[in-house]
Amino acid sequence: MTTMKHRLWIPCMAVAAGLVAAGCHEAPKSKAPADELPAVQVQVQAAATGVHRALDEVVGTVRARTRAAIEAKVSGRIARLLAAPGAAVEAGAVLAELDLQEMKARVEQARAVMQQADREMARIKTLLAQGAVTQAEFDAVESRQSVAKATVNEAETLMGYAKVTAPFSGVITRKLADEGSLAAPGRPIFEMEDPGSLRFEADIPVTLVEQIRMGDRLRVVMASVDQPVEGVVSEIEPSADPASRTFRVRLDLPAKSGARAGLFGRVGIPSGESTVLTVPTNAVVVRGQLEQVFAVNQERAQLRLVRTGKRLGAEVEILSGVDPGEKVVIEGAKGLVDGQKVVVKQP
Repeated sequence: MTTMKHRLWIPCMAVAAGLVAAGCHEAPKSKAPADELPAVQVQVQAAATGVHRALDEVVGTVRARTRAAIEAKVSGRIARLLAAPGAAVEAGAVLAELDLQEMKARVEQARAVMQQADREMARIKTLLAQGAVTQAEFDAVESRQSVAKATVNEAETLMGYAKVTAPFSGVITRKLADEGSLAAPGRPIFEMEDPGSLRFEADIPVTLVEQIRMGDRLRVVMASVDQPVEGVVSEIEPSADPASRTFRVRLDLPAKSGARAGLFGRVGIPSGESTVLTVPTNAVVVRGQLEQVFAVNQERAQLRLVRTGKRLGAEVEILSGVDPGEKVVIEGAKGLVDGQKVVVKQP
């Protein structure tokens, strides 16, 4: 019985070992060689060298050109607030009303003094016509009447400050006081700005500010704005900030730029010129962490690993991997294999 068991076990082990060996030595399926692939129609363009205007990017912020802190011209308790953050207001609109009881009493007092001065003036005119008073006495009464009129005008003007109005048309951005708070000169109640008039402000290093002139048009890229916009340099502060050694530069933005106050952005400052080799951006194929292009030589695609530099609009700088004048595939490159036949489409 023992001999029979060993005889049965040995063939089974041999079969199993054969299956394992066959599985381990099975060759992987290979891809078709480039010669067997069909020719692909492609469009090519020569890698070209040119003079590029180098730009250094400086960060900045979009701000309203017209903005103001709204405060009362006289002291008083805030009786009513008639605006809220986000509200659009017209120039002259009432934003807040103050409770000026003391000012009202002052106006009434000034008017009473003026009425008395008017009555006294009427009497003195009659007496002067009768020769009962001198010209000097008449002049003194006339002066008191003028002072009374000026006092009334002053009191009424101050009383008019009980209504805090918008100095221009715009949008309320912040509320800095509540009803019942004490309003006073130098203590803002609201902040507002004109969203239709924006500019870009950036602190430019001293090494770059010499490259900028009034009226220059610079490219500004802003967050949440799809396309770059062109800003016009409108202000260059003549003195540098002693802490950062930078100069504040302001650029006016187009009316319909799509920007909003407070957005972060970057402005390109010219920093010199350099000669660069470029190809169209769509010529570069990214596979994993490798960047490559396909050059065309003798109707075949040749894979070239490249190292790219800055993006220059619709083109990209090539630092290595392609020589000037070489024709690279700019349409149909993603599906190519090294050595594959290609047919160049005529432009």
